[in-house]
Amino acid sequence: MSKGFLLLLTIFFLQTAHAEKVYDFSATCQQAYQQITALKLHAGAQLVNQARKENPDNLIPEILDSYIDFYILFFNEDPSDYSARMPHFAERLDKLEDGPVSSPFYNYCRTVVYMQKACVEIKFGRQWAAGWDFRKAFTIIRDNKKAFPGFLPNNMIYGPMLVAAGTIPDGYKWLTSLFGVKGSIKDGVALMQQFVNSNDTMAKLFFNEASFYYCYIMFYIQNKPQEVMQYIQQRKLDVVNNHLLAYMATNLAINNKSTEQARSIMLHRNMSAEYMATPVWDMEMGYTTLHHLETQKAISAYETFLASFKGKFYVKDVCEKLSWCYYIQGNIKAANATRVKILKEGNQITDADKQAYKNAQSGQWPDLLLLKARILNDGGYNAEALALLAGKTATDFNTPEEQLEFSYRVGRIYDDLGKDDDALKAYAYAIKIGETSTAYYAARAALQMGIIYEKQGNKNLAISYFQKCIAMKNHDYKDSLDQKAKAGIARNNGG
Repeated sequence: MSKGFLLLLTIFFLQTAHAEKVYDFSATCQQAYQQITALKLHAGAQLVNQARKENPDNLIPEILDSYIDFYILFFNEDPSDYSARMPHFAERLDKLEDGPVSSPFYNYCRTVVYMQKACVEIKFGRQWAAGWDFRKAFTIIRDNKKAFPGFLPNNMIYGPMLVAAGTIPDGYKWLTSLFGVKGSIKDGVALMQQFVNSNDTMAKLFFNEASFYYCYIMFYIQNKPQEVMQYIQQRKLDVVNNHLLAYMATNLAINNKSTEQARSIMLHRNMSAEYMATPVWDMEMGYTTLHHLETQKAISAYETFLASFKGKFYVKDVCEKLSWCYYIQGNIKAANATRVKILKEGNQITDADKQAYKNAQSGQWPDLLLLKARILNDGGYNAEALALLAGKTATDFNTPEEQLEFSYRVGRIYDDLGKDDDALKAYAYAIKIGETSTAYYAARAALQMGIIYEKQGNKNLAISYFQKCIAMKNHDYKDSLDQKAKAGIARNNGG
């Protein structure tokens, strides 16, 4: 054997040995992950760079960088960021495939990147591409769970995906048959509960991220908002120094009509410049101030959001809420000018944006009394809302839709006050007069009746009203209401 050939052979083996990639969630990678998932992205990026220097062959920094891109794109939706950062997902998937397939992290990391890519694609209007990436992620993590059943991080991803697939509305059923994805709410929730209650080292590392998914599932799918709020408190989730958890807690508190709690979380979060800047906070502050009819504060927050947000999600909804503020103040000129923006800006992917667009197209303004009552009820200020409607009946309103809205709104207020009998009576009347209406009130009334009967332990009646909700056609918020009703049926069927 010649010396030259021996030298070439030695170099080849040295390069091969050096090029062997690993998945090492080292101490530095763990620190980076905690910083990034708290939305302290700059500090996290510095630690990622440090981890690369410590071990150039470690592939975990790839997935950590993917988290950074994901949070920036998901929350801020800036098209220039999209152009610059979106190609990174495909590049990282290529790099991750260089790792050892014998590691549970091989398919786990690829799943996470595919999921992040899918979520970003939805935000930027690429639903078809998102569907395919969701399918890839679902298939990969399902196979990874079979191959590595003891690897608990599988549960954190597979659990929510099972739930999502199990609650796809009828309007999107073609996705499940096309992509071959079969979900299960019961199995998905069980996996998530196993994960967040585990003392496993990896479960502790991913606890905050898992809690983010778990709280949303329990709130929206399992319909247990109070349990979620207790979980946040009892598990001592850091809603001060972790902005991802602070956002989650704020968002859920707003949707739970706990306006003062939501405002407190926002005002008491760590305001350091270390955290990712996002206009989302202005949007949420707009909701909390509007819900107490503090219209001038809401105007300031909404206008700040619209001036700085580069994306499209909830833009129409925010413009509508802003137009309401001006309308309530009696500034019809500003209200109409803002309504024009509803027709031109944002998109119609979310139900809230679709509804805002439809309302703007109608050219009609809502009854002022009903609007104020709705806003106060949405904020949890039910005594004030009820006082506004005191002495009124459905016949006091001019149009069939206003009469329907009045009946539904009275039901919601009584419902939130725990007066079940009064709520059921008002809801039943709303269904009677609005079952064929394109407004959402009758369908939502049926959903709420199902929830009340579920709470009372009457599963059969609960299921019948969830089914009634689904049976109503061609109304606003059809997809989201069907999803909630489907989840209600599954809960009461043990599915």
